[in-house]
Amino acid sequence: MKNTQSNTDQSFSRELKSRHVQLIALGGTIGTGLFLGSGQGIHLAGSSIVLAYLITGVMCFLLMRALGELLLSDLNVHSYIDFIQRYLGDNMSFVAGWTYWICWITIAMAEITAAGQYMQYWFPHLPQWVTGVFLLGILLLLNSVTVKAFGETEFWFAIIKIVAIVALIVAGIYMVAVRFATPVGHASVANLAQGGFFANGWKGFFLSFQMVLFSFVGIEMVGMTASETANPKKILPKAINEIPMRIILFYVGSLLALMCIYPWQAISATSSPFVQVFKNAGIQAAASVINFVVLTAAASACNSSLFTTGRMLFSLTYRGKSRFAKHMGTLSKAQVPVHALRFSTVIIAISVFLNLIIPGHVFAFVASVATTCFLFIWGAIVVAHIKYRRQLQANHEPTHGFKMPLFPASDYMILIFLGMVGVVLLFRTDTLIALIGSAIWLVALSLGKKLRDRERVGSLADTSDDSEELK
Repeated sequence: MKNTQSNTDQSFSRELKSRHVQLIALGGTIGTGLFLGSGQGIHLAGSSIVLAYLITGVMCFLLMRALGELLLSDLNVHSYIDFIQRYLGDNMSFVAGWTYWICWITIAMAEITAAGQYMQYWFPHLPQWVTGVFLLGILLLLNSVTVKAFGETEFWFAIIKIVAIVALIVAGIYMVAVRFATPVGHASVANLAQGGFFANGWKGFFLSFQMVLFSFVGIEMVGMTASETANPKKILPKAINEIPMRIILFYVGSLLALMCIYPWQAISATSSPFVQVFKNAGIQAAASVINFVVLTAAASACNSSLFTTGRMLFSLTYRGKSRFAKHMGTLSKAQVPVHALRFSTVIIAISVFLNLIIPGHVFAFVASVATTCFLFIWGAIVVAHIKYRRQLQANHEPTHGFKMPLFPASDYMILIFLGMVGVVLLFRTDTLIALIGSAIWLVALSLGKKLRDRERVGSLADTSDDSEELK
């Protein structure tokens, strides 16, 4: 093809700068989980939700350090799935790769549906599919130009979300300082102590981890940018060391502001707590402001999904022998996996039309299954890191400068934490169903890979026998 490079010489351009990489991961994790879903977590855990975010933030920081050490050990890989293949085998990388691809596809489906609903706030008669098609078309165009276009788009999407959070924190400080009168009392630090720190006991505290962990989904996207980052040896360590702590500050800061303004019992569990704060701060257009923020958050999630699914599909089909693999595993002249991007966009676009006949709760279930699968993805990254370090030790090879702190205890801490969250999912019906659905998906994918390999071995054996007979 005229617009693609040879399949034998594929390398991404390194146009992502430090600010792009940091905002990609930061923006990828700050979204509707905070702007809309934080109220539910607060109602489950009370003030202890802050501790849940701190613990999860520390675990995600350690996860990123493990991922960073893997990425910097070989800068020629296309994604961290290559490390899973190298240290955990073809079957595990096949399952992890396609699971990660389908995770972001389904998340994009849910977000593109949500974007249509957000637009209907201003334009009630606008069909959801119009917003979906328009948004997908714009994002595909931006992603197809250069990786820098994606980086700039995600940078500004993230800036909008960060400005909203900073505005909340500033409003909270002001309201506490002047003891602002609210419908349920006055803004005060004393509101944090109402009902005690563990107001709903340990059960409520642990149940909140489901929402908290899913708020951090997307932080591993740095692993998809390594091969397109300028000066990765300098930028990746800086991004990994700074991003998790910034996320903790943004989440913890905004949650503290919310619970200082209102006692946690008074914060809405079903609508955005941000709307409550901005309305009582005198911003009458609060609903429109938050609607704009969550609309950009949905667009950001779709943008990240296109980037991730395009690169992942390219990585999964790179050097493949089938016509589909050869087509997907090529780059354009701009060094972008444009065919993989287009294919992923078409799959995501199915949701636009399915939304006409399938109720919205089905998408919520699909998205829940997808996010549950991230427990498996993150666990695979950690186990691959353990194998990597064990291999270095066995071969008496030195580690590079960006080492995982407290190895191997830190890796096992992450795995125990992920296991704990998996157990927590058993105690609520909706998350239990999602967990079962995820397990079925992973087992089916693994069995499918084994059956395909067995058929290939059988066909090769038959070909060999036919050759012998001809001789």
